[in-house]
Amino acid sequence: MILTTLTLGGVLLGATTIAGLLMVYQIRQTNDMANSAKAVFAADSGIEWGLYSYICDPLLDVPCQSPAPPLPAFTNGDTGVTVKCYDQGNNPGVEIDCSNASTTLIRSSGRSSRSIRVLEATF
Repeated sequence: MILTTLTLGGVLLGATTIAGLLMVYQIRQTNDMANSAKAVFAADSGIEWGLYSYICDPLLDVPCQSPAPPLPAFTNGDTGVTVKCYDQGNNPGVEIDCSNASTTLIRSSGRSSRSIRVLEATF
């Protein structure tokens, strides 16, 4: 009877340990999903900033600041966004200013905690 009780107790302890470990993984995944969404939205705002810098022309009737204002700090807890523009024609892979007329690729990476998401706009 003692052996049966110890065996059942060990099985229940093992099952409880595995269930607790699986719950920890699910909680981490849920937290990472929130950080991933923050990183995606930060990268999206970086793409919009790059497009604003590219399209903004002080000679047009559309009022805009040239050069574009710097990206603001985010209040949702992400750690930042990086925007890089490239010329894919004459000098592929060479980083250029986003307001340059030869810009054909805008790459923006957003970071939040351990999540990094990268978006690209090509034209």
